[in-house]
Amino acid sequence: MKAKILLLEDDLTLSETVVEFLEEQGYEVIPAYDGEQASEIIYESVFDLFLLDVNVPLLNGFELLKQKREEGVKTPAIYITSLNSIDSLETGYNSGCDDYIRKPFVLKELLFRIETILKRGFFHETSPRIEIAEDIEYDTDSNLLFVRGEKVQLNSKEATLLKLFLQHQNETVIHEVIYETLWSYEETPSENALRTYIKNIRKIIGKDKIVSIKKLGYRFSK
Repeated sequence: MKAKILLLEDDLTLSETVVEFLEEQGYEVIPAYDGEQASEIIYESVFDLFLLDVNVPLLNGFELLKQKREEGVKTPAIYITSLNSIDSLETGYNSGCDDYIRKPFVLKELLFRIETILKRGFFHETSPRIEIAEDIEYDTDSNLLFVRGEKVQLNSKEATLLKLFLQHQNETVIHEVIYETLWSYEETPSENALRTYIKNIRKIIGKDKIVSIKKLGYRFSK
């Protein structure tokens, strides 16, 4: 499945150049041209990476990412900016970014930074164990679920689904993304099977953790 990238850039020429380049590399890129538009797009979809210009209209890149981090969104982010002071760099990292690239930049350098970040899988986690609820943890190294220290067996699709939710906490994961993640091209996605997987996971981690978003998908909240 293609990695999906949100590009916030109000320079139309640069935006088109970056979109075209990254699509040629096999990425799906959704452009936004101001901070409020980007915020709405983020709310409605799941991304693997944010590329954020800082000086954009309505809501700048620093404020947008800080807001999303406070909402619990952990999607990695790279700032694209002409700002070059140490103070700007500090502000960027304090707002929750993973990397920082200054304009003008070489497209291949941007690609290298994107690929490096996307290899990590989980972001902003200082420990390999993610606490889901009291006495329930997910181990990001082994991709295993533990309840009161004991390993809990999930089938392969349930484990993949839980990992997807944990990588996109507090984001709406739409049905299409879930289907693409859980089923290969040779398989036929099943809505009934998905409901069963959700039900089984809820039995372990609690019903309130996975919220159904009507006609859209699901949202995992800690």
